[in-house]
Amino acid sequence: MATNASMDEFEALLNESFEMDTPDEGSVVKGKVLAIEAGQAIIDIGYKMEGRIDLKEFAEPGESAKIEVGDEVEVFLDRVENARGEASISRDKARREEAWDRLEKAYADEERVEGAIFGRVKGGFTVDLGGAVAFLPGSQVDVRPVRDAGPLMGLKQPFQILKMDRRRGNIVVSRRAILEESRAEQRAEVIGNLTEGQAVDGVVKNITEYGAFVDLGGVDGLLHVTDMAWRRVNDPREILSIGETVKVQVIKINKETHRISLGMKQLQDDPWEAVANKYALDSTHTGRVTNITDYGAFVELEPGVEGLVHVSEMSWTKKNVHPGKIVSTSQEVEVMVLEIDSAKRRVSLGLKQTQRNPWEVFAENNPVGKEIEGEVKNITEFGLFVGLENDIDGMVHLSDITWDGRGEDALGDFRKGDMVKAVVTEVDVEKERISLSIKALDGSFDTAVDGVKRGSIITVEVTSIEDGGIEVEYEGAKSFIRRSDLSRDRAEQRPERFGVGDKLDVRVTNVDAKTRRLGLSIKAREIAEEKEAVEQYGSSDSGASLGDILGAALKSDDE
Repeated sequence: MATNASMDEFEALLNESFEMDTPDEGSVVKGKVLAIEAGQAIIDIGYKMEGRIDLKEFAEPGESAKIEVGDEVEVFLDRVENARGEASISRDKARREEAWDRLEKAYADEERVEGAIFGRVKGGFTVDLGGAVAFLPGSQVDVRPVRDAGPLMGLKQPFQILKMDRRRGNIVVSRRAILEESRAEQRAEVIGNLTEGQAVDGVVKNITEYGAFVDLGGVDGLLHVTDMAWRRVNDPREILSIGETVKVQVIKINKETHRISLGMKQLQDDPWEAVANKYALDSTHTGRVTNITDYGAFVELEPGVEGLVHVSEMSWTKKNVHPGKIVSTSQEVEVMVLEIDSAKRRVSLGLKQTQRNPWEVFAENNPVGKEIEGEVKNITEFGLFVGLENDIDGMVHLSDITWDGRGEDALGDFRKGDMVKAVVTEVDVEKERISLSIKALDGSFDTAVDGVKRGSIITVEVTSIEDGGIEVEYEGAKSFIRRSDLSRDRAEQRPERFGVGDKLDVRVTNVDAKTRRLGLSIKAREIAEEKEAVEQYGSSDSGASLGDILGAALKSDDE
């Protein structure tokens, strides 16, 4: 009976053991640390099963494992029995399963999660979120590019989950979102304490070619280059450096975009308030060239006060030259104030006005009739341009090149660079024009006709007989007497009745010094003699014939 009872009890216990639930593979179970040896923890997970886990699976990133014999831990059961007859278990997988449950809830509730950056991968970093590994893109590390992520490694800090897929095991997080949110709160608080026109201290964080960003204590403001100083600032680095503390004034606050405009010059006296009294019209001052453009040059009269020298006011003589060929940047120049517009903050300056008008100087030093010498600068179809003193030119018109022949033909005798002499015939200061004459150098005509005037009777010599008249010469000056002027009597108006070398008395009808021509006429002499005879010896009304009167006159001349 006793034996049968023992067998029954054993059968009951055996059946009970078969009926007991064995843990499912792929599930998380609780276990107890039995021992720690050879870098591993031996864990009893019950059901008469034990397994081994490397100690590193119990360590947080950058820390050593904190586990002791007797500790209860949760592990993941991969297989009930491995090749060594032990359960195949993992702490990492247990933590991962636990972490995914926790992270999915945080993602659904849009809550922050805590993690630590522990590795670098292509395009970003890996983050341990308490068992689950997430990807942190490089653009999501900070609000600004991070050159050295070393100080962030292993540091526990909050992250925002951007995307997660449990089936694929992908999690993407952002540190930047946390910083931006925190910064936005701080920014709103700082902006709320600022007012337009307020003077505050700030630290220069960044400098660009158009200005500088100044940290006002959690919020950045833009200090534009035009608001740094009243004077022209070509490069903000001239007056600012990164890390420097500066006092600025809040010019404008955009509540919607949280953009702040700052200024430094607004805290200084405006030099334009005294410009009208300090720089009188037509007064001359010394300034520095700060900028050169196609239309002129800007000259700084004092810090904050600039004037424009228009290209038309730069030189008396250089009309079509770029301003950069007349002045250079940073050059000290003397200028004259031509106009001031305080409302528009503009000063018109003149460079050429500080020097005498070269045409006025030339007119004073070279009166009409004076002989000058200069170099042929240019040859055109209507004359020669001759270089004179002070970079001005004079023009010799075609008609003033030679007395003999055509001016167009005479141009061929000249080349650029030739030195020529000429006589000043006209100076027009307003039109900036000087007229010269080369042919006026020949003064033989003036000498020949000295004392000869209209109405004079002179003796000439016939030099040529032509169909239309005769050519005669007087003291080296040649003239032409037309057929109609050869005699009062039409029958005697025949050129062939004269011979070369004949001496003739003629009357001067015109003296043209410009063309070097004498107007001569035998007919005019005869008419003048007749008139004089009539006046002296009678008149046609007395009954005397013209022959009688002329005969009496001739007889009187003979006596």
